[in-house]
Amino acid sequence: MPQSPVLRAAYRARAAAAEIAPLPRSVKDDVLRAIADALEVRTKEIVEANAEDVERARAAGTSEAIVDRLSLTPERIRAIASDVRDMTALPDPVGEVVRGSTLPNGLDLRQVRVPLGVVGIIYEARPNVTVDAAALCLKSGNAVLLRGSSSASASNKALVTVVRDAVGGAGLPADAVQLVPGDSRESVRELMRARGMVDVLIPRGGASLIRTVVEESTVPVIETGTGNCHVYIDAETDLDMAVEILVNSKAQRPSVCNAAETVLVHQDIAEEFLPRALAALAEAGVTVHADERVREIAGRADTGATVVEATTEDWETEYLSYDIAAGVVDSLDAAVAHIRLWSSGHTEAIVTTSQAAARRFTRLVDSTTVAVNASTRFTDGGQFGFGAEIGISTQKLHARGPMGLPELTSTKYIVTGDGHVRGGGRPSC
Repeated sequence: MPQSPVLRAAYRARAAAAEIAPLPRSVKDDVLRAIADALEVRTKEIVEANAEDVERARAAGTSEAIVDRLSLTPERIRAIASDVRDMTALPDPVGEVVRGSTLPNGLDLRQVRVPLGVVGIIYEARPNVTVDAAALCLKSGNAVLLRGSSSASASNKALVTVVRDAVGGAGLPADAVQLVPGDSRESVRELMRARGMVDVLIPRGGASLIRTVVEESTVPVIETGTGNCHVYIDAETDLDMAVEILVNSKAQRPSVCNAAETVLVHQDIAEEFLPRALAALAEAGVTVHADERVREIAGRADTGATVVEATTEDWETEYLSYDIAAGVVDSLDAAVAHIRLWSSGHTEAIVTTSQAAARRFTRLVDSTTVAVNASTRFTDGGQFGFGAEIGISTQKLHARGPMGLPELTSTKYIVTGDGHVRGGGRPSC
């Protein structure tokens, strides 16, 4: 067995993954129910542990947006437990036939879904991710190594203890769910370089964390991206709907990755739309970082909005707060050009009554999700009907967009013959 604590944990996870992979859906669902029950029964100890993290965060001057992400209340724990139970209703992807056929030579060929194996999750101050990731990995037949941030260390330890006790109590290997040992950056580096022991890494957090994992890991990475999301208000639009979608996209919960960070307004509608939008954003407590044309219109209207000059940095910023960048564009194509330049590839929305504009926007914008007359806040595994998500991938390989159970599987081919042997022909490898 390896000497490093991190590699020893990966070694145990690999052994556990071999036991979890062939389990039938009924067994895995029973384990999820046991986890959900345990979370509710042991809510008090989880909340007490979380209070340590919250107190430490506030003492360190952490922003309230991050404290909100960090906080666990009895209500939030009940919601997390409910999400875990809801996962039992989702189809088990393992064993699903992706494609299959009988070849002309009589061989039966099937491509079936199989677990990835050992999944490493590196994430920041979101203790709910601890449970979501564990449950999703177990349901999809994987073992999971969890490396949360030190800011949530007490919460994560309490949650993983509860989950491991439930898994072990159900007769499965508790090592299918583990916290990565150690609080240092070296432990993260070891996890990122545990190629052959860990099958895939999924980072969840800010741009710096994701970039570090992508650039330094030798383990394959599914890249989850930051959410610099845009709402474009077209020349032909329903003003009431446009204001409602914009405010919901920005202010319904600004600390999440699918919240809008930029609004772009077609010049033909700007004079009519912006005063109403600025007033609504002001009522929601949003500060607007505006280009010159937005500031000119704001200066002529009594909206009560806090409007400041936008800098280049504002167009690329994921605020995660009650701030939004705003600009006027000459055309739909100009909006698309702006999005192509500054977007993180997460979610973009168009609000329009023109079917032609909607079609052109959805064709030209290359992000994981393009919404037409709907809030950016819908880009979410639960909202899409996938159940809890492991993250939102902004890459283009294997998984893109909200990652549910199927995205935590790979495939293998099963070839069944009847004494088939291959004759001559060109070499295949």
